[in-house]
Amino acid sequence: MYPTDEMASLRRALANGRLIPYLGPATLELAGSAQSVPASPEALAAVLTARATVPHKIRGNLTAAAQFIENFKHRKTISKLMSETFAPSAPPSRLHLLLAELAPLPLVVTAWYDDTVQSTLAGRDDWGMVQGVSHAEHRDGWFRYYDAQGRESSADVAATWATLLYQPLGSVRPAANFLVSDSDFVEVLTEIDIQTPIPPLVQERRRERGFLFLGMRFNTQLERNFARQIMKRSGGPHFAVLHGPTTRNEARFITEQDIVRIDMPLADFTAALAGIDLAAGMAVAI
Repeated sequence: MYPTDEMASLRRALANGRLIPYLGPATLELAGSAQSVPASPEALAAVLTARATVPHKIRGNLTAAAQFIENFKHRKTISKLMSETFAPSAPPSRLHLLLAELAPLPLVVTAWYDDTVQSTLAGRDDWGMVQGVSHAEHRDGWFRYYDAQGRESSADVAATWATLLYQPLGSVRPAANFLVSDSDFVEVLTEIDIQTPIPPLVQERRRERGFLFLGMRFNTQLERNFARQIMKRSGGPHFAVLHGPTTRNEARFITEQDIVRIDMPLADFTAALAGIDLAAGMAVAI
């Protein structure tokens, strides 16, 4: 179990806007049987390849499978499949609700295609989104801003939002933006080292702040590249809830990026975080 005083420090850092939640697809698993959208790249690849013929050797590889569908069935086909797959509004878990209850978080990152965080923020009007977009569909930029009502907005307006939700892979809502195929990511990764695809407002809000990685791993080069570049020039410290054995690449990445690993199940971490009463300065019964 993570020490109570350190858990209290994490919650205080979140509440004070000093720590940025970075949510991966496995956060959706906290909703249990109520979950109706894929909660991992492997699960999403299985859904897509069940609906479109893809060579067996790449059926388990999400980006390669999406690229094959795009090449042989047209980009509109992969966009349609993604839209239909993520059409059900994902139910918020205890973690999502907890984060939404905190004093407006300056920045939240969600590295998946669902609209869960959007749903938990829906009762407020002081937030908006910036989403990565595919160059296959948008040749004039790397991202789009949307306000709380889903209307396209601008960087100037976004600068006034108390909370900015950054969805680097896009999202099913409000405009069905998806970075999912090999070519989508080749375009972005060509420029990401010089930060061009990272919205300037995200770059600004990460300064003097650290990241808390929840519901994601660092198994693939793609996951590590995005995390590395989104963290770039941020203030730290950084934390990651990673339960169980890590791969050699994960362990190397965590060390290189000076990330503090918290080895506990995400559900247990969420329960512990929810049990911190900052006003009383102690943990309370859950």
